[in-house]
Amino acid sequence: MPELISALSWWQWVILAAVPPAIVALYFLKLKRRPVEVPSTYLWHKSIEDLHVNTIWQRLRNNLLLYLQLAVVALVMLAVLQPGWRSHKAPGKHAIFLIDNSASMQATDLEPSRLAEAKRQALEEIEQMAAGDVGMVIAFSDTADVKQSFTDNLRDLRRAVESIQPTGRATSLFEALKVASGLANPGTSGDIDTSIPATLFIFSDGRFEKVSGFTLGNLEPVYRPIGTAAPANVGIVAMSVRRHETRPAELQAFARLQNFGPDEASVSVDLALDGRQIDSSRFTVSAGQTHGVVFNLGALESGVLHLKASTGDHLALDDEAWIAVNKPRRARVLVATPGNPDLERALGTAPVQEIADVAIVPPAFLEAEEYRRKAGAGQYDLVIYDRCVPTESPQANTFFIGRLPPGDAWKAEPKRSLPQIIDVDPSHPLMEWLDLGDVDVAEATPLRAPPGGRVLVDSNRGPLLALAPREGFEDLVLGFVLVDQSAEGGKAYGTNWIVRRSFPTFVLNLCNYLGRGISTLSADTLRPGQQVFLDCSTPTRTLRVRTPSGQEIGLAEVQSGKYQFSRTNELGVYDVRSGDEVIQHFAVNLFQPSESDLRVEPRVEIGQVAVAGQAAPETTRREIWKLLLTGGLAVLLLEWYIYTRRISM
Repeated sequence: MPELISALSWWQWVILAAVPPAIVALYFLKLKRRPVEVPSTYLWHKSIEDLHVNTIWQRLRNNLLLYLQLAVVALVMLAVLQPGWRSHKAPGKHAIFLIDNSASMQATDLEPSRLAEAKRQALEEIEQMAAGDVGMVIAFSDTADVKQSFTDNLRDLRRAVESIQPTGRATSLFEALKVASGLANPGTSGDIDTSIPATLFIFSDGRFEKVSGFTLGNLEPVYRPIGTAAPANVGIVAMSVRRHETRPAELQAFARLQNFGPDEASVSVDLALDGRQIDSSRFTVSAGQTHGVVFNLGALESGVLHLKASTGDHLALDDEAWIAVNKPRRARVLVATPGNPDLERALGTAPVQEIADVAIVPPAFLEAEEYRRKAGAGQYDLVIYDRCVPTESPQANTFFIGRLPPGDAWKAEPKRSLPQIIDVDPSHPLMEWLDLGDVDVAEATPLRAPPGGRVLVDSNRGPLLALAPREGFEDLVLGFVLVDQSAEGGKAYGTNWIVRRSFPTFVLNLCNYLGRGISTLSADTLRPGQQVFLDCSTPTRTLRVRTPSGQEIGLAEVQSGKYQFSRTNELGVYDVRSGDEVIQHFAVNLFQPSESDLRVEPRVEIGQVAVAGQAAPETTRREIWKLLLTGGLAVLLLEWYIYTRRISM
């Protein structure tokens, strides 16, 4: 909409407004001429006519000079009003568009989805780019995907934005920032000088952790929050299968739902086995609360469980969960310890012995040829290192107690006394059904996990238990010892956890999850994008994986009997096939509370910079007073030219 801003006071306007009438009045004046004798009055008839008029005024005739002079004054008056309008501010010389395509961006609180709205706003910014401006497009979830590198071709930029597809992955801004920083901070990208500061547009709902240890440099961030103020969502945040506590021959399915919305929600869930409904439940969940559901499965040997919740909320992605129950296979667990009766007692309980074969050896066994051969060939599912460290990590999952894995990926801070546990991640299978409120720790070294790590137990001194991926395997590290030998040779306890009821449950979870003992009940529950290593008892066979959408992908053997698969982007159940035979299933579920929580963050933190959200595109005022003055000068020159031409004729 046009805007006018007066640059003059009222009395100055009075003076300026008097100019046009004065100009018109001058053209009413009659020229007063003196009599002149000439040979012939025929050639001077106009002068004779003027002699017959006795008044000072004359009738106004059409006069081009009058109109031009009035036009000049009108343009000056309009310029003084400083006319202009508000318009979308151009993105800048260099623009980088980061578009979040994680799971939460599939929410429908904005029609048709948050991702569609983010793409629409990005396209609006691209349309405002001036000639010579360049931009690039990056789609990000927990990984960064450069859809279009720096270019001034607006068609390519639009095509890149439109090609972005939703994913079921979690969100992390760090990888996208690293890519953007590498292209925008001092250096060159092809023929484009990227040392010039770039505007970094972040189109997201902000559902990611604070970015630490990052410097923006030449990047000028602009955060566009995508989503409504109070979206409704109830999501399935955990699901597992276990043996019945009192009837070991039978199985039970456990699920936990959480209400992330502002109001109480009514929910119904249906459980199906191999496509056939076997149970259902209805309940209400208060705002911000969780609700657990238990289903008795009976004597089930194998099958695919599918839990579907009817919520009517804004995110359908977390309304379904799958668990694949496979035929039994006992976990192979090796424990290297200088002596820990409490740990050995927990490993000797009936539930653990039912799912795992446990071998206990002294730390010296780690130097033996037998250990190196079996660990290198992947013949262990889980190796527990109690206060000892191997020379290199095995081809197996690991649990380090009071020590760090070999290499420099893991870090530990100096020892701290009496750390207090303040948070436990209940959504991870390792921490299911655990209450650590009564656990005390004498001394611990707070952990710093490598990239991709996940803190399972946190304290006021720092993380005490963390999990991180390692080339298809996972390393679990405990930042304190359970028990140690004192200087006098006696036993010194580092925690009271080993005498709490939660400790045997944790050891069972450990054998179930990291020991692959869970494969005796259900295949691994993975998150989108997570790698999985598959076993095949006949290594010469060729394995294929059938995805939930029906695509079949062949696998190459990475070790003897070991196959690696990483294309786990779809949610659902994957079939592992050898020939026409399905030999195993595994499931991929969202199970990410940070993605199910659809609240939009009003600001994001990048390093030491807090970036407030801009709900609407930034506007700027465009004025045309300089153009009007230029036009007035042109009209004035035209008037002067016409006047001089008449005088000279």
